[in-house]
Amino acid sequence: MALARGRRGDTSFNYWPGFVDALSTLVLSIVFLLSVFLVVQFFLSQEVTGKDKALEQLNAKIAQLNELLSLEKLGKLTLDDQVSQLKAGLASAESERDRIKGLYDGLAAAGNDAQGKTSELGKALDSEKAVSARALAQIEVLNQQISALRRQLAALEEALDASEKRDKESQNRIADLGSRLNVALAQRVQELSRYRSEFFGRLRAILGNRPDIRIVGDRFVFQSEVFFDTGQATLLPEGRAELDTLATALIELDKKIPSEIPWVLRVDGHTDVRPVNGPNFKSNWDLSAARSISVVQYLISLGVPAQRLVAAGFGEFQPLDPGNTEEAYKRNRRIELKLTER
Repeated sequence: MALARGRRGDTSFNYWPGFVDALSTLVLSIVFLLSVFLVVQFFLSQEVTGKDKALEQLNAKIAQLNELLSLEKLGKLTLDDQVSQLKAGLASAESERDRIKGLYDGLAAAGNDAQGKTSELGKALDSEKAVSARALAQIEVLNQQISALRRQLAALEEALDASEKRDKESQNRIADLGSRLNVALAQRVQELSRYRSEFFGRLRAILGNRPDIRIVGDRFVFQSEVFFDTGQATLLPEGRAELDTLATALIELDKKIPSEIPWVLRVDGHTDVRPVNGPNFKSNWDLSAARSISVVQYLISLGVPAQRLVAAGFGEFQPLDPGNTEEAYKRNRRIELKLTER
């Protein structure tokens, strides 16, 4: 009986180590997925920042048009002031005319009453008639001035109407310009997205499912070992072969995309966090920039237009994997290609 119990004890199995291994694998997978998500979020924010700059330029143009509109409104206010002054002058002239007419009527009545008087009163009447003649001349001058003021008032009213019409036309032009700029921006983004999808689709078909070449969001990610030896910025023959394929696709893409779309292929160089050991480069900045420049120069030598290429070095400051393992270092040493706007 004791022997049987001993045999049953030997056949028992300890599940605890397997459970710990499975749990560790699950945690590492979650950390990896979170790292990928953060990188994708960063580059999406960069893309949105570029669109915000374009919108800021549009808002600056609209602000300039608003300033022009303000100047038109200021001119309109100045015309209103001139109209008010002319109206006041017209009212004053009409009052003076009425006063002189009243004086003339009084003098005429006095002349009629003096007809029966003596010759002494006749002399006074002649004198009054002379005064009346001068008054009539003044009335005629005032009438001419009133007519001139009325013509000026009519001209100012026409100018005011024209200013209001220009004001409305300016507002309509501002609204139309804003809508057309928004439509043009949306069309540019859609066209570039279509060509980016076509370009990445062709590269994906050409390069195949290689473990050292990955697609992360809107970027192709090449491990640095595909192009360079450790700590070097000179292209390897295998890397040149990959770039030959890439250059062919870029040259064909340049023929398809309309010239008014300012697209570029950005070549980003990245290193791991370990310092550079060697006399050729002072820092990881220098190494990453030199590698991206080497790729760009080789593409130009294959016929890719230089104005369609951008070289950028990020050093060790944009890691895909924050770990300190050899595998993390390998993932962070990379060359990224991104088709974007200038």
